Amino acid sequence: MAGATSPATPGHADGEGDRPPPHHRHKWLILGICCISLFMVGLDTTIVNLALPSIQEDLDATPSGLQWTVDAYTVVLASLLMLSGSMADRFGRRRTFQTGLLLFSLGSLLCGLASDTGSLIAFRMVQATGGAMLNPVAVSIIANTFTDLRERARAIGMWGAVAGVSIALGPVVGGALVDSTGWQAVFWVNLPVAALALALTALFVPESKAPRPRRLDPVGQLLVIVALATLTFGIIEGPVKGWDSAPIVGCFTVAVAAAVSLIRYELRRAEPLLDVRFFRSPSFSGAIASAVCGFAALAGFLFLNALYLQDVKEFSPLHTGLLTLPMAAMTLVSSPLAGRIVGARGPRVPMVIAGAGTAACGLLLTQVRADTPIWYLVIAYVAFGIGFGMLDAPLTYSAVSGMPRSQAGVAAAVTSTGRQVGAALGVAVLGSVSTARVHGPFSSGFPGASHLGWAIMAGCGLAIMALGLLTTGSRARRPAEPSPEPAPDQPAERVP
Repeated sequence: MAGATSPATPGHADGEGDRPPPHHRHKWLILGICCISLFMVGLDTTIVNLALPSIQEDLDATPSGLQWTVDAYTVVLASLLMLSGSMADRFGRRRTFQTGLLLFSLGSLLCGLASDTGSLIAFRMVQATGGAMLNPVAVSIIANTFTDLRERARAIGMWGAVAGVSIALGPVVGGALVDSTGWQAVFWVNLPVAALALALTALFVPESKAPRPRRLDPVGQLLVIVALATLTFGIIEGPVKGWDSAPIVGCFTVAVAAAVSLIRYELRRAEPLLDVRFFRSPSFSGAIASAVCGFAALAGFLFLNALYLQDVKEFSPLHTGLLTLPMAAMTLVSSPLAGRIVGARGPRVPMVIAGAGTAACGLLLTQVRADTPIWYLVIAYVAFGIGFGMLDAPLTYSAVSGMPRSQAGVAAAVTSTGRQVGAALGVAVLGSVSTARVHGPFSSGFPGASHLGWAIMAGCGLAIMALGLLTTGSRARRPAEPSPEPAPDQPAERVP
C-alpha cells in the first residue's frame, strides 16, 4: 500500500533500451528480493496504525502528533517517489535500491528508540526517504530483468499479489507485536528483513541504468515538497491553532502559490518532474483524482478505526487486527477479480463498484456508537474491502491507457504519487475533523465526533463512482496531447 508504485505497467519503457541483464538464471530470485521490499513497506503502514494508541499512551502524544506520525512518512514518500525513479535511472537501480534499504533500516531502528513524539516524527521522515527508493526502483529492476513480455506479466502479477498479502497480514502481525513486545517492535521487525534483502541484492541483483536518463529537476522537486508539506500542516494543525490564525492561513497560501508555480515551471521544461500535460487526458485525470479519493478513504479508515476499536471498544491490538481481517480478505478476493473485469469489459464497472463499497462503508460507520455490535462493524469492513480491492486495477489501466508506451512508466509513477497524496490527506482531513470535535472523555466522545469523518469517507466513495462513470468511456481515454516527443530509442507506441 503505502509507497508501492503500481505494478500493473508491463509495457512501460523504464528498462527498454537497456542491455539484457546478465543473470537470467537468478531472475525469479531477483523478483523475490524486490517483493521483500514491497512487503516490508506495505506491512509498515498497516502495522503503525495498529500501534498508534500504544504510542499515544507511552509518549503522551496528542491527536495531531499521532496524525503526524503517519503523515510525516506519507508526505515525504509522496514527495520523493518521482525523484527516486530518475535517480535510479541515472545513478544505477541497484545502488539506489541498496541506499533505500539502508535508509529504511536506519529510520526503523531510530523510530523504535524514539523517546518523544517529535523525534519519532523526524525518524519516520528518514524511514520514508528510504521507502521512496524501494518500490518504484524495484519496478524498474523487474522490468529490466524480465525482458520477455509474458514472463514480465507473470512477475508483475506476483508483485501485485504480495501487496495484497501485506495488507492482509499487517493488522494481525502488528497486533501480535504490540501485544507481546510493545510498539517499538513494529519498527524493529523491519531490520532482519532489510538485512536479508541487502545481502541478496549485493549477491544477485545486477546493476542497470537507463540509456538516456531523464534530467533531474531540483526546482520542481522543491515545489512539490513545499506544496504537500504546507497543505498537510495546515489541515492537521488548523483545529489546534485556529483556521483563521496567521500560521494556518499562511500555510494554505504558500501551498497554493507553490502549486501554481509548479504548474507554470513544469510546463516550460522539456523533461519535467511532473508532466502536467498528462492531465489533458480525462482518463488520466480521473485516475489520479480517484487514487487521491480512494487512498484518502483507506488511510482515514485505518487511522480512525484503530482509535475506535482500541480507545473506545478497549480491544487489544491483536483483537483489533483480527477484526480487520474481513476487510483484508475481501481485498485479496476482489483485487484479481477487478483485473479480469478490466481486461474483459474495461475499467468502468470495477470503478463504480469500488466507489459504491467505499461509500457504503462510510455511511454505515456514520452510525457507530460506543456500543455498536461487532457484526455491524464487520459488514462495514467487508463493504470497504470489496470496494478497495476493486480500485487499483482500473486506476492503473485508466492512467496508462491513453499514454505513449514510452511515457507509461512516468504516468504510473504520477499515479503512485497520487495514492500517497491521498493517504496523507485522508489522515489529515478525517483525523482532524474527528479528533477536534471530541468533547469530554475520548472514549465516550469519539464515536459521535467521528461521524463527520466517516461522512467524508462516504463522499470519497461517491466521487469515485462519479469519476468512474465520467472518465472511463472511449472518448475519455484519448491520449494526452501534445505529449513530449519520445527519445529516439523509445518509439511512441500506444499502450493497448
